[in-house]
Amino acid sequence: MMSVGLARKAAAFGASAAVLAAMAAGLVASPAQAATTSAAGKAATATSAKSAKVSVTAPKAADQDYQGSCPVKVNFAAKIKVPVKGKTELAYRWLHGDGSKGKVQVVKLKGHGTKSVTVKESVTFKGDVKGWEAVQVLGPKKVTSKKGYFSVSCVDLGGVRTDKDVSVSARAWANPSSYEGACTPGDKIDFTGLISVNRPSWVRYRWVLNGEVVDHGKVKVWSKRKVGFGISPRHSQRGWAQLEIVGPDDALSNRAYYKVWCKDSTPAPAVKVSATDLVTATNNDGCKVGAHANVNATGAARVQWTWAVNGESVLKGESVFSGSGSKTVELPDRALTGEAAKGGKITLTVTGPNNNDSITQSYAACEAPKPTASVSAVSVSGNRNDMCKDNRGPGVDFTATLHSTGPTTVKYYWVVNGVKDVNVLERQVNGDLAVTWGVGGTHNSKETKGTIELVVTSPNAASSGVASYSATCPPKADA
Repeated sequence: MMSVGLARKAAAFGASAAVLAAMAAGLVASPAQAATTSAAGKAATATSAKSAKVSVTAPKAADQDYQGSCPVKVNFAAKIKVPVKGKTELAYRWLHGDGSKGKVQVVKLKGHGTKSVTVKESVTFKGDVKGWEAVQVLGPKKVTSKKGYFSVSCVDLGGVRTDKDVSVSARAWANPSSYEGACTPGDKIDFTGLISVNRPSWVRYRWVLNGEVVDHGKVKVWSKRKVGFGISPRHSQRGWAQLEIVGPDDALSNRAYYKVWCKDSTPAPAVKVSATDLVTATNNDGCKVGAHANVNATGAARVQWTWAVNGESVLKGESVFSGSGSKTVELPDRALTGEAAKGGKITLTVTGPNNNDSITQSYAACEAPKPTASVSAVSVSGNRNDMCKDNRGPGVDFTATLHSTGPTTVKYYWVVNGVKDVNVLERQVNGDLAVTWGVGGTHNSKETKGTIELVVTSPNAASSGVASYSATCPPKADA
């Protein structure tokens, strides 16, 4: 139980309930504390023989001279350096300015060389306080730090305001408000606050990060002035920071929210680009050549590409990749002249942020197109009524036009009433050529009718289409 005198001393000190509890713990150690302290003492005894050099810095308060509204949580931190060879137990406790002691804490270390351990403590104060904090290392060697002094002044800024009073406002923002990447040492999130006053004044302020005071200061502000601090997150998190004005006016900025997503710090492999699957095509109609190929990237990149025909650059372009992938690029048909018409090579060259690549493919020479043949519809060119005189029946003559795109031999035959003529005819054609055929009537028949068709078999298949015909003998004149 805490003594009356010690309780009064704590009350005069202005400590919070947390500190009072720590004071009690310092006077009456629990069995667990005693066991831990005993273990730490043994560790200290074993290590003393080796003259281990243990050091500890004086604790520092995040807000060493706090002025503002209360209650307030003040954070303290100190750094302990311990030589380690194999496995070592670091035992320490906090010493308070009112004479009380905190619980013994044990940190297990392993490895070789000097290890640095940062120890922290948070104390909440409800009233004015002036005091100190210290850290006592119990093992592997007993060392006590220098005293780290601090003060808390609770300020009530209420009351009736006049035009002569200083009016202060604040605004805050985070930059960047969202971070994604490797969480390595160095400020990754910067917080900036803008303090505005209605007349020049000294302004006391503090930064609150996720409910805890992490920075403070006093600046002369003529009209507007920026203040700020930064954090270097080592793990994924999200939160907020707020700028609080504590004198000569009280004001709170907006909350500047932030979020951090820590990713693997292993650098991504360098993006590589390549050109593959080149295909060329010679178009004999007009003697042209074209091509297409794939441009590839292993990651996000901007890729420039160039088409060249027989070593001459003819087309350039760019493809943008948001990630790894492949895109097709084309070389439209280009007319070939001179030696290029006899064949050659097409090359696609790609250039990326880290490398270049190219691919080459030959193209075939232009060939003159082979002549083709076609045939116009068959038409009746005349009736053979003279056959009617000897009772052979009327005959019919037909005409069709063969057409070729160049000098060639055209083979063809006639089909009469669905029956192929046994004769396959050949004619040399270069352009248009009219061909004829005739059909005789049936003996003692006064009428001849049916269908006829002209079919081409070479140099390609073609047909006139089936055409109907009909012819009759004229009536005989009266004797």
